[in-house]
Amino acid sequence: MLFIGVKPRLSPPMSDDPRLTPLAAALPSSVPFVGPEAQERARNAPFAARLGANESVFGPSPKAVAAMKAAASDVWMYADPESHDLRMALAAHHGIAPEHIMIGEGIDTLLGLLVRLIIGRGDAVVTSAGAYPTFNYHVAGFGGVLHQVPYTGDFEDPDQLIDKAREVSAKLIYIANPDNPMGTYHDAATITAMINAVPEHALLVLDEAYIELAPEGTAPKIDPTDSRVIRMRTFSKGYGMAGARVGYAIGPTPLINAFNKVRNHFGMNRISQTGALAALADQDWLAHVHAQVDTARKRIGQIAADNGLTALSSATNFVAIDCCEGGNFARAALSGLIARGIFVRMPFVAPQDRCIRISCGMPADLDALAAALPAALDDARKR
Repeated sequence: MLFIGVKPRLSPPMSDDPRLTPLAAALPSSVPFVGPEAQERARNAPFAARLGANESVFGPSPKAVAAMKAAASDVWMYADPESHDLRMALAAHHGIAPEHIMIGEGIDTLLGLLVRLIIGRGDAVVTSAGAYPTFNYHVAGFGGVLHQVPYTGDFEDPDQLIDKAREVSAKLIYIANPDNPMGTYHDAATITAMINAVPEHALLVLDEAYIELAPEGTAPKIDPTDSRVIRMRTFSKGYGMAGARVGYAIGPTPLINAFNKVRNHFGMNRISQTGALAALADQDWLAHVHAQVDTARKRIGQIAADNGLTALSSATNFVAIDCCEGGNFARAALSGLIARGIFVRMPFVAPQDRCIRISCGMPADLDALAAALPAALDDARKR
């Protein structure tokens, strides 16, 4: 469960601590992502372009930066454990009651809490083979049984996910729209139809991490009281605050309230809360970032075409590049880019592993990519 680029990082070769639970002892020691910092340490050199983690190099709103700087002197205080001001602002932004919103330390944390609340040992969970892997780690960590269906083309397949959920009596069904790692998306009508087909007693987990960067008509209107779906959103992508770790869930009040049973009530920090509040208020900056992302996607597509590769249409701040020669070739090309100082990642399940995934970057980042890619491809062809 790794976005390929380097080998999975494993624990040192030693026996597990005998005090671990049987479930914890049985889990693999690999991690879903190897960070660019670890890769820089391994190669003993910094990356020239950081284009692998789908961060926003365009940064957060300057107003958010100013707000966070002003809040730094108050960091000696714990943050409001209810994230009251941010919840009120998000409720107003979405036109819903604040009781339908839970703030957490990024979508990853909220996914883990949700799995903890819903999944026990042996419970069935459905996702797509090759979809966002951290969700799978949470399922494994709480003893759930993961059932995976293939992509159709380069799209997660709502019909297959629902059919599998019915077959295995799944309690959770995961889909990301837009999708990571392929960047594809379904329109609002398709997602609405999927929600309407969710089996009784199941819950659809709708991961909308990239929704601010998607075309109009991607996000469906969902009644927040609908018990069939919980949607996850973040300030990490479009708002450019990945390091601040601010995410939120929107769902029916009984489920949202249940997060209070298990969440870290002081997990959010004061600076992040303040920054997210200011970022949300600056929708002009978000529109600016959207335009920058669109320009970068087009440039990445041109770089791909210049090298005989094909860029998939993307609704995110990254572009999947079809290397057209299968997974081994794509892995070799990715290794060549990393060796030349370009941090990128790639899908890990065939046939999507024929692609490499390039995050949108500044012109200088993409110039570095354009310079490194021909040689990386040449090396891959010689293997």
